[in-house]
Amino acid sequence: MKFYVTRHGQTAWNLENKVCGATDLPLTNAGIAQARETAERIAHEKIDLIISSPMKRALQTAQILNRERRIPLLTDRRLREQNYGRFEGGPRDDPEFLANKRKFAFAYPGGESHMQVAARVYSFLEEARTRYQGKTLLIVCHGGICRVIESYFRDMENEEFASLSFHNCEVRKYEI
Repeated sequence: MKFYVTRHGQTAWNLENKVCGATDLPLTNAGIAQARETAERIAHEKIDLIISSPMKRALQTAQILNRERRIPLLTDRRLREQNYGRFEGGPRDDPEFLANKRKFAFAYPGGESHMQVAARVYSFLEEARTRYQGKTLLIVCHGGICRVIESYFRDMENEEFASLSFHNCEVRKYEI
């Protein structure tokens, strides 16, 4: 079984270097262009099904990626981005936000912990492995969710997990 995983295209808050988790923003024009470029880059890959976060930026990206393919496109709430609580809309380089990123069992004030997010994302991956055995899936989600998916397939130290970053519309491939 193969999983292709991509992060959504650029949003206004990505451009402004703001924390964007549970805030439901659409793509910018640049984000739409990134999704189109990614669609061309992976056009030759055999993909049976696309599963997306239901958030605007991810779903919009998934729809662009599926425009030529016209394969089934599903959404799953477990792929929603992490809720960063009171840090939503704040600067990504806020020292308190960055310190919180290294506390896996500690929920962001008003938001979720990394462990809560990992529980829902791992649940999704386990279910997908069983339900879609032998298929190739394209998962369209968010930077924080991509980080958790990477941790499902590869062990890493806490510091590496906290600093791991995925570019908008970056695609990674995993096999089981």
